[in-house]
Amino acid sequence: MNLAETELQIGGVKLKGIYIVVVFSIATSIGGIIWSASSLYGRLEAVEAVSIPDVTPIEEDIKLIRQQLVDNDISQLSAKLATLGTTLETMAESQKNLLELQSDVSELSKEIEGMKAVVTKAELVSESMTKLKEEYDVIEREISDLWMGLDDLSDPLR
Repeated sequence: MNLAETELQIGGVKLKGIYIVVVFSIATSIGGIIWSASSLYGRLEAVEAVSIPDVTPIEEDIKLIRQQLVDNDISQLSAKLATLGTTLETMAESQKNLLELQSDVSELSKEIEGMKAVVTKAELVSESMTKLKEEYDVIEREISDLWMGLDDLSDPLR
C-alpha cells in the first residue's frame, strides 16, 4: 500500500492519499501560524502592561552632567595630566641629582674632618715652632751679650 493508491471517501467525495497529505500539511502550517501569532500577541500585551517610568529626571541629570563636564573643561584634562607627568619626571631627575650631591657632600665632609685634624696638628707644630723661635731669640741675644761682654773684657778702653 502506497500513498498514491490510498483513497479516502468522505461524504461521497473521494480523496486520494497525496491530497490528504497536502491538505494536512497546509492545515498544520496554518495552525502553527495561528499559534505563533497568539504567542506574539501575548508577549506584546505583556510589554504594554509594563509601565515606562518617567525619564525626565534622568534627562535633567544628563544635562547637569554635561554642564559640569563643560564647566570643568574635561577636554583639557589630558593636557594637564601630560604636563603633570613631565613635571613629575623632572622632579624625579632633580631628586636623583640631589641624592648624588648629598653623597658628594658626605664625602667632602669626611675629607674636611680629615683636613681639620691636619690643621690642628699644623697649629700645634706652629705654636711649638713659635716657642722654639722665642727660645732661639733669647739664646741668640744671650750669646750676643756674652760676645759683647767678652769684647768689653778684652778691650776695656773701647
